[in-house]
Amino acid sequence: MEAVARQANPEWKPDVEFFQQALGFRIGNYGMTKWSDLFTPRQLVALTTFSDLVPEVRERVKRVALAAGLPDDSKPLAASGTGATAYADAVGVYLGLATSRWSDLSNSLCSWNNTNENVRALFARQAIPMNWDFVELSPFSKVGSWFSTVESSVEASASLAPEQSSFASEADAANQNVSFGKVVSTDPPYYDNIGYADLSDFFYVWLRRSLKLVFPDLFATLTVPKTEELVATPSRHGSKDKAEAFFLDGMTHAMHRLAEQAHPGFPVTIYYAFKQSETESGGEGGTVSTGWDTFLEAVIRAGFAITGTWPMRTERGARSRGIGSNALASSILLVCRPLSVRALTATRREFVTALKAELPVALSHLQRGNIAPVDLAQAAIGPGMAVYTRYAKVLDAEGKPLSVRGALALINQTLDEALAEQEGDFDADSRWALAWFEQNGFSEGQYGVAETLSKAKNTSVEGMVEADIVQSKGGKVRLLKPSELPKNWDPEDDERLTVWEMVHQLVRALEKGETAAAELVAKLGSKAETARELAYRLYTICERKKRTQEALSYNSLVQSWPELLRLASEKGRPRHEQTEIPV
Repeated sequence: MEAVARQANPEWKPDVEFFQQALGFRIGNYGMTKWSDLFTPRQLVALTTFSDLVPEVRERVKRVALAAGLPDDSKPLAASGTGATAYADAVGVYLGLATSRWSDLSNSLCSWNNTNENVRALFARQAIPMNWDFVELSPFSKVGSWFSTVESSVEASASLAPEQSSFASEADAANQNVSFGKVVSTDPPYYDNIGYADLSDFFYVWLRRSLKLVFPDLFATLTVPKTEELVATPSRHGSKDKAEAFFLDGMTHAMHRLAEQAHPGFPVTIYYAFKQSETESGGEGGTVSTGWDTFLEAVIRAGFAITGTWPMRTERGARSRGIGSNALASSILLVCRPLSVRALTATRREFVTALKAELPVALSHLQRGNIAPVDLAQAAIGPGMAVYTRYAKVLDAEGKPLSVRGALALINQTLDEALAEQEGDFDADSRWALAWFEQNGFSEGQYGVAETLSKAKNTSVEGMVEADIVQSKGGKVRLLKPSELPKNWDPEDDERLTVWEMVHQLVRALEKGETAAAELVAKLGSKAETARELAYRLYTICERKKRTQEALSYNSLVQSWPELLRLASEKGRPRHEQTEIPV
């Protein structure tokens, strides 16, 4: 069998070099320079064989269609034909897509999925990481075969509406005309997150081989065009500053085109999920992010005002990027309209005053909507920028226009203040615990410092020891972790009930399952909502302090809240009113 395997000799292979410094690429560090390096000879033989069979199948399908009486207008699919020729092209497209998709399952970077006992595709996320050991499947195997990709394509096509038609076209976003008089909702590139064009070449080289006769214009180039792609890639543009300038200029032109062409009666909605993770102290102070700063600058320069934000749950929690990390769970939908010609100029003080009046209200609304803490800072950008873009200009103390970067810093600062103001709903013990946690987490600190802080918060270390939230011994004080809290805790019997203990008992219970946590929510009653407010505050602290594990716990608690409330309400109803599934 080894001898047979070594006899594999592909007649063709995609000997096209890829960009070594592309975003998300790691394989160049290990000697791989061409797309053909990602496949074994046997895999190349299989993929080229299937690709070369697509044109043959098209010709056979056309003959069968004509024999069955389907008329032919001699127009191909690319020319909007509706006869036998276009029908054969369409079948070829499905087969070409299936082959391209199978390349994701048949390369030397695939691993084995022990849980489901099948092959794990290379593209678990938008990157090509190195994999030291790989699985090579037969194209005719029961799992991960070429036929399985064809079958799933057939299943997908069966669900399409046969009486509806649509089209896709390729155009430069800065010069396109398709949006004229239309309602527009768009998902633009996310600054420097993903190298879309570079990654596309992995599939393009196989699609081109099987479908270049069907779409000659689309596959005219050896690889995907990349020069005008709106992604800030420093290695492609020479420096970080040049890459940022390229993105800002290109996105401004694209957004301006939308602003002048979109239907005047409807807003333009823009999906954006760039996390504010590259935080720093900007010139105006506070937290800023190059990705958001540059993107929003382009939107505003194009003549848009941001009138609102809709957080949209678009990301799958079980996706590779989301497991064990503080990855965004939602996209933020920016709602934009052309800036009013009657917009006034405001001072920085007026802008800050409006922010402090409106952002806390928007924050409460977002929290009531149960937005995940990991998404809160992103979602709050919308209401904050709605205030900023309400004005034609915002002038600082020197009479200079306040930049988008400065506005973002003030929005994030006001958000922090609004979250801090919610501490007024917490008891003295919880306010002490929150301040201590911000400085020390669950680590030990000096007793003297803890006692001084307790006096400022109108409580005492001894009292918090009695409340079962603190351990104090040997001149050291530390907060108890959720796993260390009493397992038989009942809030109805707790004589010194604290919001801090509520949250961490809920975190402990949630690790056992939603049913256990829901039982505590039912017992807490209306107090549970205050616990959720504290979970938001704790997440914000953990995010700032880079405490990933604790942040995940608080984020999970808030995300599970609707289900916990549902289960808790069923606990409170008479048994005959509860929904049960008979066994």
